[in-house]
Amino acid sequence: MTPRLERTWQKKAHRLGPTDGMNKRQPNIGVGLRPTHYPYLEPRPQTSVSWFEAVSENYMDSKGRPLDMLELIRKDYPVALHGVSLSIASTEGLRQEYLHNLRNLVERIDPFIVSDHLCWTGLQQQNLHDLLPIPFTDEALNLIVDHVEQVQTYLGRQILLENVSTYLRVPEADWAEWDFLKEVAKRSGCGLLLDLNNLYVNAKNHQFDPSVFLEAIPTDLIGQIHLAGYTDMGTHLFDTHSKPVYPEVWELFSSLIARAPELPVLIEWDEDIPEFPLLEAEALKAGHIWNYHHGQTHTQPISAPVFSGLS
Repeated sequence: MTPRLERTWQKKAHRLGPTDGMNKRQPNIGVGLRPTHYPYLEPRPQTSVSWFEAVSENYMDSKGRPLDMLELIRKDYPVALHGVSLSIASTEGLRQEYLHNLRNLVERIDPFIVSDHLCWTGLQQQNLHDLLPIPFTDEALNLIVDHVEQVQTYLGRQILLENVSTYLRVPEADWAEWDFLKEVAKRSGCGLLLDLNNLYVNAKNHQFDPSVFLEAIPTDLIGQIHLAGYTDMGTHLFDTHSKPVYPEVWELFSSLIARAPELPVLIEWDEDIPEFPLLEAEALKAGHIWNYHHGQTHTQPISAPVFSGLS
């Protein structure tokens, strides 16, 4: 962490712990807040989830029902804000209007986590609305660290950056992906949002052992976990967030949550979104695995057949 960063945002706000305001002796499982579930959630029913994650851009420039729903959810639950357009790796620099709108939303909602993706998403005047891969080079590392420091100073708080799924690799690389992630976090003071579905997708697409990646990331750098389902395209895995979590991803989750029970966990589902009770049931599967490792009773071992039953 640089001295400049130490002097600025850390004086304004504490380094966010992953379970601020939550019970560390229970699983902290959340789900994504999606418009299709507004009618179900508007009467404020009892649910089994601990928190919600909202896509920042859906609420930054809008008024009316979306923002009203987010504020309604915030009355009953902690909320995390997860962005898709920060473009932290852009060589054109950060967009000040975007940062201004994000800070306004952060001040309004008071989220316990603010996150985005370790990628670039377009140019200053054109957002491509995709999470584009970056080269794992020293030049990219220095650029990203500088941008993260700018964002954290402007927001007055730590952010988390998520590993993204990719379908090509830039040939010139100075770092393995997991070492690059670690170095960004260590130098900038940001945390990592570890998406285990993306990790598994990349492992299969680029032919590396996912456990090597997972074991290389110190848990004290991780601030949140994402779980989702991919689509097998035959030639490659595609990160669609359109299916239940696969057994192989549950295995990775089990390995990580055994070592870091305090981490908040999110179930993402963005395409072919099921009714809320089915999404809630997927979150309960994560809670089942957490309880196996850290609960009062161990009624069933976590094994391959159990993971198959969870999918």
